[in-house]
Amino acid sequence: MTDPFAPDLTESPEALEFLTLEDLNRMVSNVLRDAFSTPLWVLAEVSEVRAHTNGFCYLTLVQKKERSQTPCARASALIMPFTYPLLRSRFISQTGTDLAPGMKLLAQVKVEFHVSFGYQLQIVDIDPSYTLGDVARRRREIIAALEADGVMELNKSLFLPRLLSRIAIISSPTAAGYEDFLNQLSHSPFGFQTKLFPAIMQGERVEESIVGALDAIAAEADAWDVVVIIRGGGATSDLSGFDSYELASNVAQFPLPVLTGIGHERDDTVIDLVAHTRLKTPTAVAVFLIDSRRREADALEDLCQRLLNRARFPLEQAKGQLGALRLRLSKSVMPLMVAHHNALWRAKNLTRTVARENLQHRVSTLRDCVSELRFSARSCCQREASRLQRLEQRLLPAVRRRLEHEQERLRLAERQVALASPERMLKLGFSITTCRGKVVREASELMPGDILVTHFAQGTAESRVTTTQSKPNEPKTDRAEV
Repeated sequence: MTDPFAPDLTESPEALEFLTLEDLNRMVSNVLRDAFSTPLWVLAEVSEVRAHTNGFCYLTLVQKKERSQTPCARASALIMPFTYPLLRSRFISQTGTDLAPGMKLLAQVKVEFHVSFGYQLQIVDIDPSYTLGDVARRRREIIAALEADGVMELNKSLFLPRLLSRIAIISSPTAAGYEDFLNQLSHSPFGFQTKLFPAIMQGERVEESIVGALDAIAAEADAWDVVVIIRGGGATSDLSGFDSYELASNVAQFPLPVLTGIGHERDDTVIDLVAHTRLKTPTAVAVFLIDSRRREADALEDLCQRLLNRARFPLEQAKGQLGALRLRLSKSVMPLMVAHHNALWRAKNLTRTVARENLQHRVSTLRDCVSELRFSARSCCQREASRLQRLEQRLLPAVRRRLEHEQERLRLAERQVALASPERMLKLGFSITTCRGKVVREASELMPGDILVTHFAQGTAESRVTTTQSKPNEPKTDRAEV
């Protein structure tokens, strides 16, 4: 069948009627300009944003199918240099974030068809309230998903080690906040072992980078006491990467306590909500660690002082007993000496020769007795003083050995607790089955129709109980069929 509109190729080219591409594009441009003479409000998702040095901002807008999330429409858009600074400033002030891929925009556009560049949309206005509502909605959805998974409080429930000395740090190596953090720790009187696990702290790769750093720390989790995620200040718009379900889920389920110091006092990110402890800045995290060590040092010093006080009491008591013994000896000797002096005085009236010989003998005896008593008392005092000194010298090493023994016992207990932790059991291949939020230990606890959630080291699985059955030889034990 012959196309009536097809040109007659038998005619010469000079005789054919045709349009140049420029003429055709100009005609299309005129038609679109007449059809869309006024700006329209369009709802779309930002796929790409590029701010050029010439002042233009180029965007790629898409619309995705609800189920498959594949683009079903796409258009190029731009914001003129005299419009972009105003729109961007107003957008950031109201939403707290910059234009970024993945967010939805309600934009007022002009439909244009440029002769050289083709079809494009010129954005003349943006409604920040719609984007703000969409960001808040996405944040609420992430928090709801974490609560549904039951992981919001997992990291908060971990116990902080008493001696926080081994610190795994996730930060950018060039961040000022990282330098402030290390500087604060280096000026403290305590020793800290630190290691940087570098990550990108702003932009599109925040989630992927920090999750990779967490995986690296998890591979050597026994070497660290706590994980610190820090970044310097910066714009509030840079925080969007921390509002991620994947990142928050990894932080919430991490086997070590996670401390965050993102650098924004006013804004809480999702990972701040699931982390063990949220602090304002990297410096505040360092102060928290130093204060923790100081509290432990003060407690240890108080314990040492109490032990010394307890040891000093028996020493003082022994010294008091020695003083009392010395006083008793003096009181016992004095009456005897007085009695002998009185006897000597009475003997003066006796015969001089006999009395002198008797008195001399008795005086000699008394002097020997007094000398012996003084020597015995002095020897006793020296022995007791020497014994007290040896006891005091032995007490301090004994206290130190006792403290070292208790510290070693605490380290062993911490390691045993870590070895018996549910996270480690899951990694060894075991699983935990829960029903209605409680751990299932016997089949008799289940009823047909119950939903079982089986937790593995990586992910969970749900199943439904159909029947329960008792074993023939064990009437008290039921078996559940799923």
